[in-house]
Amino acid sequence: MSLSTHSSETSRIIKAPREAVYNAFIDPIAVAAWLAPDNMRAEIHHFDARENGIFRMSLTYLDPAQSLPGKTTADKDMFQGRFATLTPFEKIVEIIVFDSADEKYAGEMTMTVTLADVADGTLVNLHFDNIPPGIRPEDNDEGSRQSLRKLATLLE
Repeated sequence: MSLSTHSSETSRIIKAPREAVYNAFIDPIAVAAWLAPDNMRAEIHHFDARENGIFRMSLTYLDPAQSLPGKTTADKDMFQGRFATLTPFEKIVEIIVFDSADEKYAGEMTMTVTLADVADGTLVNLHFDNIPPGIRPEDNDEGSRQSLRKLATLLE
């Protein structure tokens, strides 16, 4: 198995209270609306938002011909994980594993979400550790920025 030390971090101010932002991370309908980057669509297969609760999701490329190959199939990234930490309105830690036969996507990636009050709303920080070697940190960062923009559109 390939081990990774890659990480990335992305932040954005969302003009909404921390409670609303936090709830958008633990509500599967909201997650399906904002999580996928611009060139993908999200589907939630299972979502148990409690500490040690598991989730299973997929992201499907809208136009596979214009995209990188998917990690699971030519047009799809499937992944599963668990909520390691849920501190209401402050912090979420998710452990994520991609469903892929390709070793360069193996391993457990950790996403830590922190929320902080700021004058204009909520500062949302996404920090990723152990990004699989097959995912460039700058691509992960760009996808995260797109997702946070969609989250802002949903909540503002």
